[in-house]
Amino acid sequence: MLKVKTPWDQKVIQEIEFQKTNDIEVILESAKKNSLKKGLDFNLIKRIEVLENFFKNVSSNIDGLAKLASSEGGKPIKDSIIEIERGAEGVKTAIELIKNESGSVIPMNINKASENRIAFTQKEPIGVVLAISAFNHPFNLIIHQIIPAIAAGCPVIIKPSEDTPLSCLKIIDMLYESGLPKDKCYFVMPESLDLASKLVSDNRVDFLSFIGSAKVGWMLRSKLSPGTRCALEHGGMAPSFISQSADLDTSSKLLIRGGFYHAGQVCVSVQRIFLHKKIFDDFLKIFTAELKKFKVGDPLNSNTDVGPLIRPAEVNRVESWVDEAISNGAELITGGRRLSETAYDKTILVNPKKTDKISEKEVFGPVVCIYAYDDLNEAIEQANMTDVSFQASIFSNEIKEVLNFYEKINASAVFHNDHTAFRVDWMPFAGLKHSGYGVGGIKYTMEDMQIDKLLVLKK
Repeated sequence: MLKVKTPWDQKVIQEIEFQKTNDIEVILESAKKNSLKKGLDFNLIKRIEVLENFFKNVSSNIDGLAKLASSEGGKPIKDSIIEIERGAEGVKTAIELIKNESGSVIPMNINKASENRIAFTQKEPIGVVLAISAFNHPFNLIIHQIIPAIAAGCPVIIKPSEDTPLSCLKIIDMLYESGLPKDKCYFVMPESLDLASKLVSDNRVDFLSFIGSAKVGWMLRSKLSPGTRCALEHGGMAPSFISQSADLDTSSKLLIRGGFYHAGQVCVSVQRIFLHKKIFDDFLKIFTAELKKFKVGDPLNSNTDVGPLIRPAEVNRVESWVDEAISNGAELITGGRRLSETAYDKTILVNPKKTDKISEKEVFGPVVCIYAYDDLNEAIEQANMTDVSFQASIFSNEIKEVLNFYEKINASAVFHNDHTAFRVDWMPFAGLKHSGYGVGGIKYTMEDMQIDKLLVLKK
């Protein structure tokens, strides 16, 4: 049995059963059999009806769903409420996409070879979708993987994080209550890593949607059966730049939110701040004062801003990275200590070495590193010296500076006068280099889970 614990005090919330080889085989065979119907058994009218019912169900249960997500994932309750509301909006987005989606007309009769023909494409589900998800947004990440599959007409097999399976189970139950046929969505929790790998490599899987660490994601991609498509969403080391023209009060408040929201356990969380030397002391003073207002505590307390890390082992890892940086000469401004078995203090480090782990890898914890710079272009070069590339931001009121940054920074998205963790669910969301493969976001995921099927009619 899998014991699901609350990250804050490690109390067992619920136990769920693992699945064995035979259980997985039954699910795969059922999903593949259903996929051969190509969505014709679950037409657009039925998909819209199910999703509209589900949207109403979620919208009327915001508080309960948020409490469940906070209990298993450790995100502060006020942020979990926002997560559930976002999830509901994601369902609405999928409904609108279904209503407005179409194929295209392909030009014919433009040369001898194409005479007397009419051609067009229509959307068809790609087949069986296997979705593997992460812990940090236990409700909304599942929405981003299950809902596009349902909207596209694909049967979907979903494996959530072992740390946070309860929100996923609740979503599936609510979908069934909303009228979703049970052969359209399956929950899996394999009893071993070997069984999970076999699931990924099975040739009955047509598309893999993975959200999690780069190490695991690229390994799983290498195991896919020939022909299986995939999308991978990993993490980054989001850099934010503050120039001399920036508003220091506004930037400090936004960067604290972007860096310490969900204890930094966000794939586009602010990890590195590059700060011009002429405003260094003034910004740091404001930034430190603002950070003191952020409260660390029980995620179910409405006053908590920063909750625990997902597992005690993560506290150990973050502590070791911070200790390494300090021993190598980084200046500790605040924090730098564990508060309990499950919580680490809000930490600011100044100028850690480029070779420190905290300067080379995603920390996924409540730690922000600040680097001083004289020349913006040199600082951009430093920021680009990592294997990850996701979102970046710059605080500046000089348009030439912003455009120069936009052109030179390694990132798939650049934000002006905002933190790097900004996201709305209809925009493209893509990691580059080691940060991922493909494009996330409801619209783009739906496109990945469908094919454009061509018909050429000859007179």
